[in-house]
Amino acid sequence: MRTMILRKAQTPLQPVRLPVPRPERGQVLIRVIACGICRTDLHVIDGELERPKLPLVPGHEIVGTIAAVGVGVVLTEGQLVGVPWLGYTCGTCRYCRSGRENLCENAKFTGYTLDGGYAEYTLAFAGYCFPLPGEYGNAAGAPLLCAGLIGYRSYSLIGTQVQGAGTQVQRIGLYGFGAAAHILVQVARYQGKRTYAFTRDGDKAGQDFALRMGANWAGGSSEMPPEPLDAAIIFAPAGNLIPLALQAVDKGGSVICGGIHMSDIPAFPYRLLWEERQLRSVANLTRKDGLEFLALAPKVPVRTDTTTYPLEAANEALAALRTGKIHGAAVLVP
Repeated sequence: MRTMILRKAQTPLQPVRLPVPRPERGQVLIRVIACGICRTDLHVIDGELERPKLPLVPGHEIVGTIAAVGVGVVLTEGQLVGVPWLGYTCGTCRYCRSGRENLCENAKFTGYTLDGGYAEYTLAFAGYCFPLPGEYGNAAGAPLLCAGLIGYRSYSLIGTQVQGAGTQVQRIGLYGFGAAAHILVQVARYQGKRTYAFTRDGDKAGQDFALRMGANWAGGSSEMPPEPLDAAIIFAPAGNLIPLALQAVDKGGSVICGGIHMSDIPAFPYRLLWEERQLRSVANLTRKDGLEFLALAPKVPVRTDTTTYPLEAANEALAALRTGKIHGAAVLVP
């Protein structure tokens, strides 16, 4: 089978042919239809996330069909599934036992500590695969498996942070309008929320894209929105956005950091955090998040804006994402 392999951080991926693997107990073999390219892939390849499995097949936004099943698997051959970042949890640590498997002490992650989807076939643990509706069995479905899921987990946390009886989050800022935000803005609009998109200063094309996807307002990240925000979600890996988001958020509001990696946060005055504003991060996802979001997505319905690349053009696609040339999501199609 054809794959793209990372042998060393900060080096290009290499095309390599490998034997098609066989699923072991609890695993399935998946024929990859499409695999999204996530900013987390860049963090792995660029060495910002340390200790990946090497050599590594990256990719954790996988859509495919089951080609073979291991012992003890209830999924069936031919079934359409999605494979997310969370690839395995132990089920026994204190986080798993308390319903926080996203913080599992023994977790394994697709495209990081497990081989991922930059390949024609991949293995996955069956319990961490999500059955997909048929309309997402293509390149457009791939971004749902991380951009959609992490965006949804970030979004689901903002309501728990607002204080006061009867308070509802209605005005949401999205900093970094890429793959996750362009999905989330559709969900928020469907639920009657107002969204405010923040792009790099001067990125008129990105702001126009945000408005086309349903944002109520779009501007540069250094601008203030036309009204105070109830909450803000930061998807861009830029720590300097945190003081800006806190400044834009109203009393009692929250700022959620949705990325796995971020540059250092600069010092900021306490007055930006005061008045019960809250700052928190999001780590990974739970399978409950996945089931909830993938049930909601067809109702919206979520539509993704994708740029597709052949498998062997993975380095080109990664470079386009790194330099901000992708609006929406980049997807590899083997």
